[in-house]
Amino acid sequence: MHRIVANRRLSPNVIRLDVEAPRIAEIRQAGQFVIVRRGPKAERIPLTIADADAAAGTIALVIQAVGKSTRELTALQPGESIQDISGPLGMPTELIEKGRAVCVGGGVGTAVVHPIAQSLHKRGVHVTSVIGGRAKEWVIFEQELRQLGDVVVCTDDGSYGRKGFVTDATKDLLTAGGIDIVYAVGPVPMMRAVSNLTRPFGVHTIVSLNPVMVDGTGMCGGCRVEVGGKTKFACVDGPEFDGHLVDFDLLADRLSTYRIQEKAALDHPDGTCRVGL
Repeated sequence: MHRIVANRRLSPNVIRLDVEAPRIAEIRQAGQFVIVRRGPKAERIPLTIADADAAAGTIALVIQAVGKSTRELTALQPGESIQDISGPLGMPTELIEKGRAVCVGGGVGTAVVHPIAQSLHKRGVHVTSVIGGRAKEWVIFEQELRQLGDVVVCTDDGSYGRKGFVTDATKDLLTAGGIDIVYAVGPVPMMRAVSNLTRPFGVHTIVSLNPVMVDGTGMCGGCRVEVGGKTKFACVDGPEFDGHLVDFDLLADRLSTYRIQEKAALDHPDGTCRVGL
């Protein structure tokens, strides 16, 4: 059992859980994730390790409450426990050793770029984080990222920071020059847009395909994607890949696979509805 140490709301539907997992906290690397199971018969959910405190033996999980299982997790309070946390899993982030990096985070994806920015900062890489949300209350991890480098905040409605999308601010940085690599994590349309933006500049771009993962072990096949014309599994070969090689059309199609089942689980939380896969 993994005890909840803290539950903190980051935005209207995003919660940060700090959970006891000492062995994972000690060895995790940027880009890696864990499989979380709330209790018996519960859904297995892949979640990126957003932060870790090896001394305290805790890891931070940032969860967007969008379905039945994620709502149950975000409702957990300090003192309660998660039955299983397996990891760290996945390939660590490809990190540069020097130069300038731009970390682009959209919505809850900002929590995923945080450990990447942490690792780059430790190497002496100059980090600029471009983060965004619909409005001020949807912007997360701003203060944590400000400790690691420059931060540009964008909001769709202009209620905070710069009005517009993260792609607009990223384009300005690319146009100014001197960028060696871009890391982008967020909704699939955003990652596609960033990859298309960086391509003519010839800037290597890494995206995280964690939104498509299901069981996190490669056995279910639900996270099959095409990268450079080859079939890959996001959970075991990734979750991060070269954004210029990802087939985003196939990825978007994969994300809609279980939409009917997810709606049925929300409509019938007692489990009385059985929808065939």
